[in-house]
Amino acid sequence: MNELMPLYRGAQVKAMDRTAIETLGIPGYTLMCRAGEAAWRLLRQRWPAARCIGVACGPGNNGGDGYVLARLAKAEGFTVVVLAPPGTSPRAKEARQALADWRAAGGRVETFDGLLPEADVWVDALYGIGLARPPSDAARAMIERVNASHRPVLALDVPSGLDADTGHAAGAVVRADVTLSFIAAKRGLYTGMARDFDGEVRVDALGLDTARLTDDAPAAWLIRPDGLSRWLAPRHANAHKGEHGHVLCVGGEVGMGGAVRLCAEAALRTGVGLASVATRSAGVAALVAARPEAMTHAVEDAAALAPLLERATVLAVGPGLGQGDWGRALYAAALASGKPLVLDADGLNLLAAAPRPLPQAILTPHPGEAGRLLGLTSAEVQADRFAAAAALVRRYECVVLLKGAGTVVAAPGEVPVVIGAGNPGMATGGMGDVLSGVVAALHAQHLPAFEAAVAGALLHAAAGDTAARIGGERGLLPSDLFPYLRRLANPE
Repeated sequence: MNELMPLYRGAQVKAMDRTAIETLGIPGYTLMCRAGEAAWRLLRQRWPAARCIGVACGPGNNGGDGYVLARLAKAEGFTVVVLAPPGTSPRAKEARQALADWRAAGGRVETFDGLLPEADVWVDALYGIGLARPPSDAARAMIERVNASHRPVLALDVPSGLDADTGHAAGAVVRADVTLSFIAAKRGLYTGMARDFDGEVRVDALGLDTARLTDDAPAAWLIRPDGLSRWLAPRHANAHKGEHGHVLCVGGEVGMGGAVRLCAEAALRTGVGLASVATRSAGVAALVAARPEAMTHAVEDAAALAPLLERATVLAVGPGLGQGDWGRALYAAALASGKPLVLDADGLNLLAAAPRPLPQAILTPHPGEAGRLLGLTSAEVQADRFAAAAALVRRYECVVLLKGAGTVVAAPGEVPVVIGAGNPGMATGGMGDVLSGVVAALHAQHLPAFEAAVAGALLHAAAGDTAARIGGERGLLPSDLFPYLRRLANPE
């Protein structure tokens, strides 16, 4: 489990902080000083040429962390400007002590008057994890000025304005280059809107053993590409294709044959023993020419699909399926087969039109499809991706892979997993078809559904990142992932 990083809700981290103070006997101001010291070390490391440091301090303990950093920077001879919203002063005794120590060191606090002083780097210490509402008018104006300055920003704990649990924001948000999260990682920093604002996220435990501070399970896990090897061990020397499963890709309505072809090739590149395609007669010749390794069948009705369903290990249903009579008939036959399946694209749209539990399924919706499955808007899904994934699991009683920045994988009885890979270049038509083939292939290779969804999403995202590093994000095609799927499916 070393490759999995625990993620927590803000309330859980606050409880850890209280435990460290009340049970371990560590003074709260000591922890605040550790936070300020950790942030100052990181700032010096990341921006060694900076000589003038701006610190935006709010009234809570996050502001106290900022006062500590300011004092340390001043003690080392840096020019430091501390700025606070008008009419605010520290509330907690630790933050008041930090402000007193800053002033005792000769520091001043300037009241924000609409203008932002010059600084080489800004430190965001306005709100941290405590904000459950849009920022005040004065703080909003400060945030907007900091963002408009185009200076590097170090956010302490959480970029101000961002919800630490959901990664969403109802108002202005500091756009950070680096976020230093204290004690433990907050789950909201790794998905959705947060990925536009938190930059590089680092975690400093402040010298605490977080495992000793809570009996709670993490609110989520984060997994990164170095975790792939746990699922992709080398094959034994006497392996044969029958051991590695048979994926049947169902889709490819007239004019959409490329989608099912992408799905089938992705399954093959991910190591499935056999891949078949059930598609319209008009698309067979093109599919055979493009990828002869996929066994392509002309299927014009559910009766013709029946023998293919019987031979398959896992079904991938939806890429290019359409929602016409042909697509609906094949969709119904696939669900009636009871076979394990990955449901995507028009398969999800057909499910949304007639919701039902699908315990044998892995659903792979993007936010728009998730909204249709739940009767919500895409914006409502994005406002709390963890809650949306959980609601999908409850309604459909199956594994759910909610795509997007920081893909969330959830399942009955499982702690959700956030995929720590992927890039904006993957937001293009056809990427979901590739993902369906990858997940189906891993499921067919005997990974349980939840693990197949996690490993498949991770492999797919890592391949996208590798392709983007070589050729750039803009213009990235789904088929560009194929060489890297194969490479990454064989970790050394």
